[in-house]
Amino acid sequence: MSKFLFVVQGEGRGHLTQAISLFEILTNAGHQVVSVMVGMDNEHNLPTFFQEKIPLKVQTFPAPSLVYGQTKAVKVWDTIRTHCMKVGKYRKSIQLLAQKVEEHKPDVIVNFYDMICGLYAQFYRPSIPVVCIGHQYLLLHNEFISLPNKQLDRFLLNLNTRLTSLNSTRKLALSFVEMPDDKANFIAVTPPLLRDEVKRLTPKSKPFILAYITHHKLSEDIINWHSNHRDVQIHCFWNNKEFADEWQFRENLTFHQVNSEKFLTMMQECSGLVCTAGFESVCEAMYLGKPIMMVPVPNHIEQQINALDGERAGAGIADTVFNFNRFIEYLPVHENTSENFKNWQGQTSQLFLRHLEEVAQEKMEVYTFKKESNNFGKYFQRGLKFRF
Repeated sequence: MSKFLFVVQGEGRGHLTQAISLFEILTNAGHQVVSVMVGMDNEHNLPTFFQEKIPLKVQTFPAPSLVYGQTKAVKVWDTIRTHCMKVGKYRKSIQLLAQKVEEHKPDVIVNFYDMICGLYAQFYRPSIPVVCIGHQYLLLHNEFISLPNKQLDRFLLNLNTRLTSLNSTRKLALSFVEMPDDKANFIAVTPPLLRDEVKRLTPKSKPFILAYITHHKLSEDIINWHSNHRDVQIHCFWNNKEFADEWQFRENLTFHQVNSEKFLTMMQECSGLVCTAGFESVCEAMYLGKPIMMVPVPNHIEQQINALDGERAGAGIADTVFNFNRFIEYLPVHENTSENFKNWQGQTSQLFLRHLEEVAQEKMEVYTFKKESNNFGKYFQRGLKFRF
């Protein structure tokens, strides 16, 4: 039996649900998750569904997250500036993680795309192996085809991804489809991590569209479209805490606070999903054979790449706006690829256990610094592996 410590990036719900799924895989195999830590901008935003599924006291800590503007778009430079002003908080988060590692003495640290964990691994150089998990690591794969433009945005995204994986032992890249491993970059391609609740669902098709938005200001676009199409029934999940758990804006347009079980129930029954191109929601819909329209948040380069990758995998269509007219036209011609996806996803438990059990047995190289040496910059650059 091996002991694992989870560090989870808490923005959105994707990394949280991945952590729940891996928690179930490891504990079912007889391993122990000794601690779960979640990095987020506001510790009070930790979703209740996560605490309900993880029977441990979850430790939250300040961590970087995206900054959105009044235009509903990601503000890249505001995000960078905001985080520069919070360096002191993030330093304390790194120290807290170091204390938890020393307290629990895990065999493996599992990092679900959290930058604090990457910085901890770089500065503390633990002898404990660190395994990074996320769809974002697929973007560093030598065979992944990304967007042909937006080079600066892609550079910043890849920089962020590398910062999360500093001094990591292995990167497990979640993918819609099977791909060969990229051994040169220590990247192993794995199926998505889906919760058991998704696999137990029986898909139906009722005459309503399900929507999921990662930022509540995007609701304005849905409301505007629906004002001229009031006969179309839409149920939208959002994170606007100023409203009740369920708020009917008008007939056939209802907003729901993010609720894991309720969302999956409606996913099971909807005619299709419109979402902001988050990896996890797309995977859940693909597993259930639901047509998807992926609408990335403006200026969110990661979601733009997800939408492109999802289209290639047969998930559905991508758009830059909430064009429900186009989606409704697409619904009858969508080709269901759920069987191929299920065959790939069916390998998840086996592959994750193999990788994590292998890493738990590996003898880690311990790096030390001499006071008189000037190797800090060299080690930091090596950890980044600047290859964009």
